[in-house]
Amino acid sequence: MGMGKLEKMEITAFSDAEFSQPVPDGRFVTQVNPEKVSLKYEIEIPEDQAQGTSGSEARFGKIKPQELSFEFMFDSTGAIPNPDGSSPINDDGVYEKVKHFMSVVYEYNGEEHKPNNVQIAWGRLLFKCVLKTVNIDYRLFRPDGTPLRAVASASFQGSVEERLRTAIEAPASPDITHTRTVRDGETLQQLVTEVYGHPKYTVAVAQANRLPNFRRLATGQILHLPPIVGTKNA
Repeated sequence: MGMGKLEKMEITAFSDAEFSQPVPDGRFVTQVNPEKVSLKYEIEIPEDQAQGTSGSEARFGKIKPQELSFEFMFDSTGAIPNPDGSSPINDDGVYEKVKHFMSVVYEYNGEEHKPNNVQIAWGRLLFKCVLKTVNIDYRLFRPDGTPLRAVASASFQGSVEERLRTAIEAPASPDITHTRTVRDGETLQQLVTEVYGHPKYTVAVAQANRLPNFRRLATGQILHLPPIVGTKNA
């Protein structure tokens, strides 16, 4: 039974926040795939504490961007072929390989005034992100000090397309589902106006939450305010 072609991890640079404009020569393919890839998920918990108390109740703040981290190797000893079939041995050792990687993930994008957005693809992994940290360890040298092997330890912070990011960060955006906890004396009409910019969706939101009497809300009650196509803040 034949074996499938070995897939290499690919990192592609984009100049725009929508990941639609690839950077010229902005593609890097690893010689050796990482042995381990870590994804970090984190929820921010506000540390508010009432005066005179010894503790505070854990409350949801926001979901932080995911972080992806891994290590991979650059090699110019000749033991590991280059992904494009070219000779892995050159006079500069691994310097050119490291330089190309850094140009993809780290170099400043003059038009965007920040490093490139990058997309990391490997098998089923597809991660849109920006570089957070990278550390290069040089480990094997020629007698003249030219490095023949290096290991990169990199971490990336997850990113989303600009349109979705704007919707998520806008406190009154009607483009995403909002969850609200009813405060004392608060009405459904107030909540709907806060999110959608108009009270005319009050009945629709009441139906979505199956409220028998939306004129009377219980303090602490959790309501879901879903996206409504075609809404515009008034």
